[in-house]
Amino acid sequence: MDAYSKETNHMKKLLLGTALGLPLGLAFATSAMAEVGVSPTVWGVRTDKLEYRMGDEENSFAWEFEAWTGNDELRLVWKSEGAKIEGGDFEEMDNQIRLQKPITDFFDGFIGIAASTPDGTPERYYGAFGVTGLAPQWFEVEAALYVSEYPYLGAEVEYEALLTNRLILTPSLEVSLPLADDPAREIAAGGGSVELGLRLSYDLIGRSVSPYVGVNYERAFGGTADILRDHGHEVDELTGVVGINFMF
Repeated sequence: MDAYSKETNHMKKLLLGTALGLPLGLAFATSAMAEVGVSPTVWGVRTDKLEYRMGDEENSFAWEFEAWTGNDELRLVWKSEGAKIEGGDFEEMDNQIRLQKPITDFFDGFIGIAASTPDGTPERYYGAFGVTGLAPQWFEVEAALYVSEYPYLGAEVEYEALLTNRLILTPSLEVSLPLADDPAREIAAGGGSVELGLRLSYDLIGRSVSPYVGVNYERAFGGTADILRDHGHEVDELTGVVGINFMF
């Protein structure tokens, strides 16, 4: 088997690991890195969102986390985010497996594969290329191009404002800009979506356990918003959130 085929098989194993759970996902990650000659030295898990959202029409559970293994020169990262309507379907389900390597003192570049598999809509798979790190003034930034038949640009910005040593106010912004029409998903090229968040957390046990409360706002624009209106759907949603984040 050539090197390309071996690497492809590793990526398929890693993507399967996302469906089987964190321990198995990390085991696949460690095995893959060992076979390409990178000795993993650290591992960790961090949640950015683990929350219950309360809206006018429905409530949901939402999450966003990263698990990684590797060293300062190369890391293998599993990133997952999604939302499940209370008593209903997964309206969002996105997973990425990617290799991440420093390109400057404050930024990593990454390349990987991504899968979007919510209930009730066709599955989408992408090649992912991007950067993640700390911008000036300590803004956490990530930007990526997702390549497939239905490509899109994605970007996230987050800032942690320390009100006290333990009390932290975190505004966040997430933008998605489709580059092609995807009628099956009610998406139009150039019709972007924006998600704004504001969360107030308290570091209960260092940075390891941090409960929080806040608000979250999502809105679609352009042709995507027009399609949603034509199908009788709302183009925006405001929810209150309560959650807890972990880091270990």
